[in-house]
Amino acid sequence: MTHSRPATRIPLRLGNASATFAIAVAGYLGVNLSPYMISALETSVGVDFITAGWIVTGVLLATAIAGLLVAPLCAGPRRLLVARAGLALAVLAFGAAALVPTAAVIIPGLLLGGVGAGGAVAASGAAFAAFTNPDRVAGLNGLVNRGVITVVLAVVPVLGLAPVNVFGALALFSLIGLVLSVWLPGAPVAGGGVDAAVAEAVPLEVPATESLPVIRPAVPAAPRTVTLAGWALLVTFALWAVSEDSLWAMGGVVGGAVAGVTPEGLGLALSGATAGGLIGSLLLMIVGDRLGRAVPLAILLVLGSALKICSSLVTDPTAFIVVFIAWNTVYAVAFMFFVATAAALDADGRWSGPLLAVYLVGSSLTPVIGAGLVDALGHQGFTLLLGVASLLLAVPAVAVARLSTRQAAPAPDHPAPAADRFPLAHAEPQEA
Repeated sequence: MTHSRPATRIPLRLGNASATFAIAVAGYLGVNLSPYMISALETSVGVDFITAGWIVTGVLLATAIAGLLVAPLCAGPRRLLVARAGLALAVLAFGAAALVPTAAVIIPGLLLGGVGAGGAVAASGAAFAAFTNPDRVAGLNGLVNRGVITVVLAVVPVLGLAPVNVFGALALFSLIGLVLSVWLPGAPVAGGGVDAAVAEAVPLEVPATESLPVIRPAVPAAPRTVTLAGWALLVTFALWAVSEDSLWAMGGVVGGAVAGVTPEGLGLALSGATAGGLIGSLLLMIVGDRLGRAVPLAILLVLGSALKICSSLVTDPTAFIVVFIAWNTVYAVAFMFFVATAAALDADGRWSGPLLAVYLVGSSLTPVIGAGLVDALGHQGFTLLLGVASLLLAVPAVAVARLSTRQAAPAPDHPAPAADRFPLAHAEPQEA
């Protein structure tokens, strides 16, 4: 089971967008539903809060590790196979956990479902690189993801936090991704560089009597340079995930201690943060890559650093809520720039495939890491450390973003690839 593989990156269409974004939602839904999963485990299995938290952490780590292991397969013709196998496993495992509420079924079911979700995370991440404008695609994915998650987070508690509703939602969205997977874009044969079809169709030289300019294909960065940049991006992204999600996990603790934020105020901050992410996604979708990636990412990381430090310096609840919402809005846009950077490095998804799984590795243990840092450093020392970390991580992140912009761009003295000039020239990739 393989894709037909186009010669170059393809334009975003309804079919391939639906498949890519639906599979991404299915892969990351467990992360967003983790508080509800803990509650469902407490009521159905009878475990305490700490034990339920560790089970959910195990599920997220299973997703991250599985995603990292299968990511190399998603950079080639086996992407569709990985996506379908992972989603099918998630449907069966999460479905069993939803319908048979006993510890002997729920715990293994959730862990196996997490493994299946890892295939979805890797396949959808790799698919981001197949499109002609990774920045706009990352923005649209963020918009869809946050929109869907917002609705799911609102609806599930209304239905009740029983296993059939919480784990059933995971199985349902995995099934939707499985149905739409037929349109998942494959990895281009000539990844990351110039349109191979254009390079073959246009001669490298023209007769001396002609006045046409000589057309030369863009020269991408050396493979070794791209490989080093890719690994640097993955490590940077994992560390950045720890710094960001530690504050998210400890937001209520920090806000309550330094500004007297109530649970109701924290709920307002979390809701506002989601809305801010939606606005940021919409802006990135509209702007695309017009501003490049290096400068916006640098500004976002520096601004995020300042906002994290400020979160422990304010003493008014309203001020904390405003700072928290602003920080999370900046975080959401920076996250999408990281995804776009990875996607632009290589069109076959070699780096965007493992990127989302790497984030899970960094974020899955942040409640434990964040609590330890707050206990050791205090609230202001905790946010100061996170802010300094963002500043330091901005250096490699911006360097890789600059390289990715050059890697995906055509040479300045020849026209853009046909896929950009004639967006209707490429048909949807079909299953072979």
